[in-house]
Amino acid sequence: MAGRRYLLRFAWLSIVTSLLTVSLKYTAYLLTGSVGLLSDAIESVVNVVAAVIALLALRAAAKPADEVHHFGRGKAEYLSSGIEGFMIFGAAAAILVTSVPKLFQPEPLERLGVGLAVTLVATVLNGVVGIVLLRAGRAHRSATLRADGQHLLTDVWTSVGVIFGVALVMVTGWQILDPIVAIAVAVNILIVGTRLIREAMRGLLDIALPAPEHDAIVTVLARHATGGVTFHGLQTRESGKDRFMSVHVLVPGAWSVQRAHDVVEDVERDLREAVADLEVMSHLEPKEDPRAYGDYSGGIEIAEAMEARDPTESAGG
Repeated sequence: MAGRRYLLRFAWLSIVTSLLTVSLKYTAYLLTGSVGLLSDAIESVVNVVAAVIALLALRAAAKPADEVHHFGRGKAEYLSSGIEGFMIFGAAAAILVTSVPKLFQPEPLERLGVGLAVTLVATVLNGVVGIVLLRAGRAHRSATLRADGQHLLTDVWTSVGVIFGVALVMVTGWQILDPIVAIAVAVNILIVGTRLIREAMRGLLDIALPAPEHDAIVTVLARHATGGVTFHGLQTRESGKDRFMSVHVLVPGAWSVQRAHDVVEDVERDLREAVADLEVMSHLEPKEDPRAYGDYSGGIEIAEAMEARDPTESAGG
């Protein structure tokens, strides 16, 4: 949990950056009257609120498991990511409401050079912090920081498009380009919001661990499938930074409890070494008992892996 508390500093960095960039971008809008620059500022307002939600989610996820939350609060990170996605939809709607009327009644823009310079400063700041958050999210497997970092980097590309579009207005004098740029911004962030919501839903629905972690688990189990030991019923999921798995361990029924327990301890130790932040739940069963094969789902990948390794060792499992 100390690692999650460490992540809070990145959430604070995001909040401070978002407040500064929204101030700069709104100033650029006031200087120019550009709805393109206003759309950029509106998206940055979402960044501020999203950063605050991310902070609250990380604080919740940092709390240890207790008598009510037996598996901790790691899924708070997925809630944060999903809320951010829905907020992006709201920002896109606000941009469209502001910009569509300007298609029919374009307005002259003022002091575009100064406004673009201010927006450029905010864009560079967003880009640097977005990369920092994305790297921290990947390193610490934080869905919240990844979503926040992706949002900031999306904001960067949005700003680049806005700067380019408003610069064209300044060069060509075609005022209609300004609302067109704003509408393009709205469409772009709708795509990002959809992706964030989809990723959040995948986490909330307890999808299995990604292929690299799954393969590492199967490799460990296959390595231990010797001397009459076999496995089935592998199930995995992740909750924010934490990973969970359960597996049935089948051993000869004539073994002593101590011998079987030693095997399970060795298996669980190697699994935790192979996959970081993994909590292992195992169920010990006598392999001769038919009831051991009717109370699980999954396990096909393990059986195939062990059969490929040594068919004689997995026979009867």
